[in-house]
Amino acid sequence: MEGGSFWDPRVKANIHAAGAVVWRRAADGGIEIAVVHRPKYQDWSLPKGKLDPGETPVLAAVREVAEETGLDCVLGRYLGHVTYPIPGHRKLKRVDYWAAEVAGGAFAANSEVDELGWYPLDRVQDQLSYPMDRQVVRTFTRLPPDTSTLLLVRHGKAGRRDRFAGQDFERPLEKAGLAQAEALVPNLLAFGASEVHSADPVRCVQTVSPLADKLGAEIVLEPLLSETGYAAAQDEARQRMASLVTSSAVRVVCSQGKVIPDLLRWWADKDGVTLPPARNRKGSVWALSFVGDRLVAADHMDRALGVVIEA
Repeated sequence: MEGGSFWDPRVKANIHAAGAVVWRRAADGGIEIAVVHRPKYQDWSLPKGKLDPGETPVLAAVREVAEETGLDCVLGRYLGHVTYPIPGHRKLKRVDYWAAEVAGGAFAANSEVDELGWYPLDRVQDQLSYPMDRQVVRTFTRLPPDTSTLLLVRHGKAGRRDRFAGQDFERPLEKAGLAQAEALVPNLLAFGASEVHSADPVRCVQTVSPLADKLGAEIVLEPLLSETGYAAAQDEARQRMASLVTSSAVRVVCSQGKVIPDLLRWWADKDGVTLPPARNRKGSVWALSFVGDRLVAADHMDRALGVVIEA
């Protein structure tokens, strides 16, 4: 989904926003989607809004849902983006969307939204005012809503190997890497991160230590998911990674640059998923979505936790 005829990979949006397809289980066991009415525009749309300065799309999606609907949500699968011109301005707006399950809260009318309606899948399309919102919902319905999430993180910046006097296993994060580790925390929590695993090099453990501290959780060491462990026992390491997928928790796993690309290629080939282009930079995150034990989507967020724009 690329914003229809307005999308051009050579043109960069200068206004960035984020939103979500917010869903809940209905009393009959089906799915209902939240649609908001904005009196300023007299329209019905998916909740969304512009990023604050320095804010990531991930955090903006959660914040905007809370501000417009009063609902707390947990992000799931990335649904793509739409890009469109702003009427009366020479500007392009890009909106990134995620699936988002309601986790609490209650609607109260506010300055932006005066009504919220819940609509089943067979009625929601007729309620939405814009074709682009309807396309986002169609993307949402292509897979089950309640996918399991596994978050795969590449460790933060740790300086150059040839400038560290000790064993490479002990090389710590540098100042920039420590900042990346702190910045990861709210973004990973937006996906409901609840358990923390890490390859055993110091820089990997340090990358997820702030998250573990926030959760009050122990970091489970995964030696097989280090570069040396993976190289020595590739099949065993892959199976260990696959065993971490569960519907009862959102696990975060920190690993290294020579592990993640190969591991993802294996998983994607096995389950028939096309991986998006990604540089796998230090401090970046893969949000992996599963139905049962089958990988159904792999979405990459760069080290600023923004979604990678395909060229």
